[in-house]
Amino acid sequence: MGRPPWADRKVSSGDRGVSTQAGILYVVATPIGNREDMSRRAERVLDEVDCIFCEDTRHSGRLLAELGINTPRFSLHEHNERMRIDAVLQRLLAGESCALISDAGTPLINDPGFALVRAVRDAGVRVVPVPGAAAVIAALSAAGLPTDRFGYEGFLPAKAKARRERLAALAGDPRTLVFYEAPHRLKEMLADAAMAFGAVRPACVAREITKLHEEFRDGSLEELCAWADREPNAARGEIVVVIGGASGEAAAARRLNTDEVLRALLEELPASKAAKVASKLTGEKRQLLYQRALELSGETPA
Repeated sequence: MGRPPWADRKVSSGDRGVSTQAGILYVVATPIGNREDMSRRAERVLDEVDCIFCEDTRHSGRLLAELGINTPRFSLHEHNERMRIDAVLQRLLAGESCALISDAGTPLINDPGFALVRAVRDAGVRVVPVPGAAAVIAALSAAGLPTDRFGYEGFLPAKAKARRERLAALAGDPRTLVFYEAPHRLKEMLADAAMAFGAVRPACVAREITKLHEEFRDGSLEELCAWADREPNAARGEIVVVIGGASGEAAAARRLNTDEVLRALLEELPASKAAKVASKLTGEKRQLLYQRALELSGETPA
């Protein structure tokens, strides 16, 4: 294959060499439930661009039909995104403007689009966001937990062992944490979070945000586990879980627990093997545990 037509474009610092002759890629947010959350700007852009790239053309087609928008649309999803990049760039470099939308919410936020946006920017073509709904921000805004610092974790691993390891690694994080979760895994996820973070850690389960059966249920992780166990509707719809960050005391306790694990292992194992086992038990990075094991044992690096 030959080099694509944008491969030799020079992208400078500052304005990144944005072409004034190419079109624009608009990254357009669509509603996550309530159709009234579609902004007038988003409607205008989708009506005026030359084409729309959709995660699912049939799903987005229903929304666009309701809005009276007949702009040509093409699929761009996780399975064909990289194959579509050439076609999108050819249109943009020819002066057309395109829009990127996902099935719901803001593209790239747990949805396809990163590879495309990166390639478009690297080609010196302008990318313009058209902001709107995003479940992570909507959940944070109403959960009643600190928002000055937060971490978005997306979906946790589906397999229990990997999920528990990831949660264990986050247990000492002082930021509010936001997760998406599949309904059928909610009970297991809350139970694993309670085990990793402690039963009294404050949290909120946001369900069906902006939709008819919207619900925000808050309490300790222990209380939310009990609620999810007795309430059949808890495992229905689109779910966001917001969990409060570790307090200074909790983070210190977390470090103390890690030291206790390492000390116990160091009684039987050298520092390198103790760190390997501790990493599996706590989910923390092996190299960091190895350095701490050296400090606790008084060993020096080989």
